[in-house]
Amino acid sequence: MRRFLLIVLPLTCVVSFTREVELTVYNQDFGLVKDVRIMELKEGESIIKVSDIAALIEPATVHFKSLTAPDAVIIKEQNFEYDLISPEKLLSKYIGKQIRIRQYIDGREKVLEGVLLSAPSGVVVPRQGGYPAYEGLSYPEMGSGIVLQTKEGIILRPEGQVELPSLPEGLISKPELLWSIICEKGGKHTVELSYLTRGLNWKADYVAVVNQTDDKADLTGWVTLTNTSGTTYENAKLKLIAGDVRRVRPTLPGYAAEGMGPALSARAVEVGFEERAFFEYHLYTLRYPTTLKENETKQISFIEAPQVKVKKVFVFDTPRYQAYWWISSSPRSTAEEKVKVKIELENRKENNLGIPLPKGIVRVYKADQDGSLQFIGEDEIDHTPKDEKLRLYIGDAFDLKGDKKRIDYEDLGNFFEYEMEISLRNHKEEDVEIIDIEKLPGDWEILKASHPYEKTDSQTIEFKVKVPANGEVKINYRARVKK
Repeated sequence: MRRFLLIVLPLTCVVSFTREVELTVYNQDFGLVKDVRIMELKEGESIIKVSDIAALIEPATVHFKSLTAPDAVIIKEQNFEYDLISPEKLLSKYIGKQIRIRQYIDGREKVLEGVLLSAPSGVVVPRQGGYPAYEGLSYPEMGSGIVLQTKEGIILRPEGQVELPSLPEGLISKPELLWSIICEKGGKHTVELSYLTRGLNWKADYVAVVNQTDDKADLTGWVTLTNTSGTTYENAKLKLIAGDVRRVRPTLPGYAAEGMGPALSARAVEVGFEERAFFEYHLYTLRYPTTLKENETKQISFIEAPQVKVKKVFVFDTPRYQAYWWISSSPRSTAEEKVKVKIELENRKENNLGIPLPKGIVRVYKADQDGSLQFIGEDEIDHTPKDEKLRLYIGDAFDLKGDKKRIDYEDLGNFFEYEMEISLRNHKEEDVEIIDIEKLPGDWEILKASHPYEKTDSQTIEFKVKVPANGEVKINYRARVKK
């Protein structure tokens, strides 16, 4: 078989007559790029070069194959070249070589010539055009770091415009992938290039507008896509993965072994996304191709749920760590806490929802007496399966107050008992219901309680009490905890 070297440049035959791009974006700042092209491959050994790729590509994840004749194309070697042009690298290539620095002092021009001993650390910007006497590259205001050896001596940090005679070899303007291949069947090949890249991300944002009686809300949601990966994806087929996808990364700055985020919701199926189960995750496909430009943020509507039933609830809740603080043997005084305002809703089909809701921020609005929408608070939700209940914490009640104190403590050897008193006060002109949440550590039991309560999990109970207008209610309970 005759063998020869063929370099295929990206601006000639590498990029095909047609190109299809598919993006699968995850919620942890990375994505999977699948790039299908038509290339003219010569029979024998050749080198293929592709430069229109993401700058933040993860080289170890690159996969290249011919879809036309998979068994006829053998990959000998794969290289990722990323020695990109930058001011610092340009000047570092000229260490030990002659350069010029053009200075302007009191309106007069002065040129310094010498050998560059140290490259600068400051940011530099290319000037436009060259000087007639010295054509080449120049950079103004180099900043600290330059050391120049001239005939008169060594100059530290000279100010002015640095001029370089030419572009050093080995530097490229964009990252490139190169493959050394052996092709046993020449001609046009449909090839697939796939890789993971950082810099692709998506998140969910919600807007809820509650009505005047605080019992219904119109809920809308948006997918916000961000592309900082270093390239543009034209007319891409877009897919979003939702779920806890585990990745193993090296312990380096900017890397972490962490899971993947949320689930995208899907009444949006009617708007633009189609949802399907995929392994143990959710896969959402946009029904039409979209272009995601470099350094662009794009929003796509994915949910519209009108007239969702909601309930405004008032919650008196102290942090979980205080459960231990309150029951320790040392004396504790009264602690006053604010009463939280929450919007409660159920993610059920009969409530115009019943869909997996992704993690995101819910911003809540309500119209005032003039009909103008006013912002009344926001909260972040975790990814939430259907048929689950949500409570959005949107602020603190102005006219409701609460405090709690421990009124008894007894150490009984293998266990101890303590008694709490919670005071809830209502300064409104109407009755309100307040939910008091109590957190109990360890192996516990309630010995007595002044009001009915509900055990919501192994360490939490809730009291729901009606507090009269301009009145006060006190809750007492005694608990026994095993040491």
